[in-house]
Amino acid sequence: MSELAAAAGSGTGARPSGDIDSRLEGHRVELTGYCYRMLGSAFEAEDAVQDTLVRAWRSFDKFEGRSSLRSWLYRIATNVCLDMLNAGKKRARPVDLTGPTPLAQAALNPLPENTWLEPMPDGRILPTTDDPAEAAVARESVRLAFVAALQHLPPKQRAVLILREVLAWKAAEVAELLDTSVASVNSALQRARATLTDQDTVAADAANPLDEEQTKLLERYVAAFEGYDMKALTALLHEDAVMTMPPFDLWLRGHDDITGFMTTMGASCAGSRLIATSANGTPAFAHYKPNPEGPGFVPWAVQVIDIKDGAITGMHCFLDTPRWFPLFGLPDHLDDDAA
Repeated sequence: MSELAAAAGSGTGARPSGDIDSRLEGHRVELTGYCYRMLGSAFEAEDAVQDTLVRAWRSFDKFEGRSSLRSWLYRIATNVCLDMLNAGKKRARPVDLTGPTPLAQAALNPLPENTWLEPMPDGRILPTTDDPAEAAVARESVRLAFVAALQHLPPKQRAVLILREVLAWKAAEVAELLDTSVASVNSALQRARATLTDQDTVAADAANPLDEEQTKLLERYVAAFEGYDMKALTALLHEDAVMTMPPFDLWLRGHDDITGFMTTMGASCAGSRLIATSANGTPAFAHYKPNPEGPGFVPWAVQVIDIKDGAITGMHCFLDTPRWFPLFGLPDHLDDDAA
């Protein structure tokens, strides 16, 4: 029995499911990207997609083909997400909740997990495409800043904006999906655009593929961080660069406070190792710090990096490594000879 059939429960095992499974699974990545933009949570997005595919599997005999399979799945996924958002909750970054904390007042106050916008590996949310323009829009629309801005929209406006602006659906298609009128869709889109205009969504530079300047910048960043060379790191950071550290609400602005924190409260990270990965359409690193209880290095954070105009403008360090490192497929230990 397939995984979807097993998840769907008893009473369906006699249905030949191989073709159905493959057709449904073929939409998993794009649906996960959609649900992630809607929910701002990696794990809630994956739960929503699994729920969507299980519902589709159970109801496949009733699918009449009046719309495409893709449209039908998006309808189910939208309803799942809207149900999950009924409580009115929204995810945020530390910069969305408070002002920057001066280094002299820095304190590490954790907030509950469901407060935070979460990182997501690119491979789970960015489907393969041969269209460079389509790929660029997809990557821009999963940036942390953009997904955080989406959280300020009411759920249906959020769905309309994603479907129209990111996925390039026609207004009539969105109206059919949401059981509403084209005029209502256009009105929702106009209101959503106005709200996003008021948000700080300055886009980081495109980073896929990295150009030569960006590659060299990140190489210098890794060397400076692993060498804990604050002078070299300062030279790479924009003067208004920010560092965030969910689940803590503390965030710092400016290279002086960032490097000052790293040499005081963050001093145990000296001698760390960074392993390249990718998240939210931007460069990212798995941060391993020296194992305090023995040899090698242990997980400490997933760093999502923003680059703008040849400088690093954001270091977003997600510290809940028991959740993030398995999601990103990262090892739970590095040996002393790790590169």
